[in-house]
Amino acid sequence: MSGENLKRTPLYECHQQLGGKIVPFAGWELPVQYSGVIQEHQAVRQKAGIFDVSHMGEVFVVGAEAEKAIDAMTCNNVATLSDGKAQYSAIVNPRGGIVDDIIVYRYSPRRYLICVNASNADKDFAWFCEHNKFDCEFRNKSSEFGQIALQGPLATKILSSVPGLTDIASLPYFHFQDRKAFGCDVIVARTGYTGEDGFEIFIPSAQTPKVWTELLAVGSPLGLVPAGLGARDSLRLEACLPLHGHELSDDLSAYESGLGWIVKLNKGDFIGRDALVKEKEAGSQRGLVGFLVDDPGIARHGDKIFDAKGMEIGWVTSGTKTPTVNKALGLAIVTSPFTKDGSTFFVEVRGKRLAAHVVKRPFYKRALS
Repeated sequence: MSGENLKRTPLYECHQQLGGKIVPFAGWELPVQYSGVIQEHQAVRQKAGIFDVSHMGEVFVVGAEAEKAIDAMTCNNVATLSDGKAQYSAIVNPRGGIVDDIIVYRYSPRRYLICVNASNADKDFAWFCEHNKFDCEFRNKSSEFGQIALQGPLATKILSSVPGLTDIASLPYFHFQDRKAFGCDVIVARTGYTGEDGFEIFIPSAQTPKVWTELLAVGSPLGLVPAGLGARDSLRLEACLPLHGHELSDDLSAYESGLGWIVKLNKGDFIGRDALVKEKEAGSQRGLVGFLVDDPGIARHGDKIFDAKGMEIGWVTSGTKTPTVNKALGLAIVTSPFTKDGSTFFVEVRGKRLAAHVVKRPFYKRALS
């Protein structure tokens, strides 16, 4: 996509003023870093970081059969949600592949918000509309919202200092509320993509710069820093949170991608259920693993994986050396004999095969206070 066709979030000028290095990402111009990926990553693990996630999409589902519609198009069980609760789920195609991973927020049985990935927002909305045979309406409101993620062990302390949000510590994980703060109506969700505690705040687009600036003003004395795509990726990789186009795709089934835990086959029919039932009965031929590289070198997305006899058995979906774990690590799709912890294989990096072994996921898990 050429530069003139890239979209900009409401925070584009804020990023420029802060010295953010802007790069193309999923059709948008977004900061990859400010002070540096390692510093930003460590700030989120130790104190707090603030991310522009305004490129994410927001689709509202409204109507008498909103719950039925979402249940028919996603693999998790929406009926288990209560008002004010969120659910991680996925849109699955008839082959069992992942169209997108999403978060579903329930206001009531007749009203939901679905947050979708940036690169898939238009595709997901078209999918919803195409498969909507129910008494409800899907409304793409993505252009009306900005979104900011405040993540890290001090995120609650920082957000609690904002008038209107002083009691936000009581909001449970994966719950959300409509609030009045920063002089506008916002949606505050206790969710995130870093492996840390934190919040994602949905904001009217025009008000997003004001919220960003105010959060930095109250949080900077406590160590809050703006963080970019680089830190977001290394943080989510340590926590083994999947990224569409890497661990998730239309050609990888929910079971192969490691999302079997959100597949609820007993809830009733949904798109992709038949394929997933067959796969569960037969067993998956491949699966997602976490691995550490034993030889000097770093594995990257797309690197091929071989067994000891030189047979190709998979590929790296994500890989780097991350700041907290401080080891070369990655996620990979490999054939089923190599999915067990302790399995060994070789990753081909620039023509050289590096020894690696499978470890239990995630690589990093925060200590619960």
